[in-house]
Amino acid sequence: MKKLLLLASLLCLSSILYGFYIKDGQETTDGDFYIGMGTALLFLVIMPVFVIVASKGKKMKDYTLSKENIEKMRENQENR
Repeated sequence: MKKLLLLASLLCLSSILYGFYIKDGQETTDGDFYIGMGTALLFLVIMPVFVIVASKGKKMKDYTLSKENIEKMRENQENR
């Protein structure tokens, strides 16, 4: 899955770069299309999938501020 995300990210980035390349040389709006589609796919599809894959198996309770976690942080600060 990580290799697929990397490949999709590279395709989106290459689409954006290709859009800038053809936009510079021509008067058409094809460059804007490639730039927009690459950006939209990167942020609306690939980023959420990456977050889901990266957070798989992790407990959200460990990353939220609760009374228990605040007490643990205070204990760690006092021990230093």
